[in-house]
Amino acid sequence: MLTEIEFLSEKHPVLARALESVLPALEPYQAHPWALPNQDRVLTAFSRQRVDSYDLQGSTGYGYNDLGREKLEAAYAEVFGGQAALVRPQIASGTHALWLALSGNTLPGDQVISVTGRPYATLATVLAQEGPGSFKSLGIDFIEIDLLPGGNFDTQALAAILSPRTKLVYIQKSRGYSRRQPISVRQISQLADWLQDQAYRPALVVDNCYGEFVEDREPCQAGADLAVGSLIKNPGGGLAETGGYLVGRQDLVANARDRLLAPGLAGEIGATGPYLRSMFQGLFLAPHCVGQSVFNARFAAALAESLGYQTWPRWDEERFDLVQAIELGSQKKMETFCRAIQAASPVDSHLAPVPAEMPGYQVPVIMAAGAFIQGASLELSADGPVQPPYLVYCQGGLTREHGLLALAAGLAAICE
Repeated sequence: MLTEIEFLSEKHPVLARALESVLPALEPYQAHPWALPNQDRVLTAFSRQRVDSYDLQGSTGYGYNDLGREKLEAAYAEVFGGQAALVRPQIASGTHALWLALSGNTLPGDQVISVTGRPYATLATVLAQEGPGSFKSLGIDFIEIDLLPGGNFDTQALAAILSPRTKLVYIQKSRGYSRRQPISVRQISQLADWLQDQAYRPALVVDNCYGEFVEDREPCQAGADLAVGSLIKNPGGGLAETGGYLVGRQDLVANARDRLLAPGLAGEIGATGPYLRSMFQGLFLAPHCVGQSVFNARFAAALAESLGYQTWPRWDEERFDLVQAIELGSQKKMETFCRAIQAASPVDSHLAPVPAEMPGYQVPVIMAAGAFIQGASLELSADGPVQPPYLVYCQGGLTREHGLLALAAGLAAICE
């Protein structure tokens, strides 16, 4: 029987020497250190909420008396360390969830401060665009403070502009399309402690996309007031077909819930249709699948570095999200890599991704994502804006085996 090194080397002879050094070095990282305690936390929440087979059926129409929905939200609150949670298929994306969190908890004249610089492109467009409903049209100021060169928060700059108008301080945990380090839960805890000592204590809101279950704690367990994410990323476990979540302080969640459904309804409506089973099961599988994805990111970095490419983070660095950036140096290599990833996908493998204009982005973006769930980035994908220095961002991979096969194919393609 062939070993993994032998099997992959036979498929991609150009990688044989690199694989001989890379895979043995990754042996200590086979098991994600936080997968077991995170799985225990999810299992404990399911048990405490007494999840049963009837809770998986979902509801129709208005969605009144949906006990499964109530238990799912209670489980999310427990797992992610909040007083309350909003987990709904009506939340269409992570950007939608963030918009509910920010717009539901601000009024005209308020101020929101991002301490991680400019947000991800799709959210930045929503905040800055003209037209009814945007922050700009409502007179809500969105101020950006860049991280310090070492990746820490610039608390001196933040202190200089904090005022009674500041209702929210916003953190984007993941790197997005950049080379900066993602934000750790430890850093979030330090900022939360710092805010407690200020004259004005705004709510701390965290975009948790790509970060769930990568560490041993979640933002609300470290002092954040609200954490937000998408179910087709980490917490959906590769099974949730749609939806988003907000977890945190009761009042902040209630305000976002009213923004989604309408004030006065107290979250009692909103049919879950056929989605509850996959939402419950996805959450159950998420700690394991995230652990697989973290290994895949390390493998991508280690193999790319052995071939002479720069990576962020480096293969052996501590991980705070799923995203692995690799600088390929040319548009041709970027397109070749993404096409090889697409060809090694279970769905739409016969298609060839090409750079294209996308809403919210200023330059063409190329995306390889042959996923069972459209746009699901816990499933293996590779994408990025097509511009110098031609960084490709890899994330996900529900299984270690798929990660090995697809990422080896992508890097072999650019070598060949």
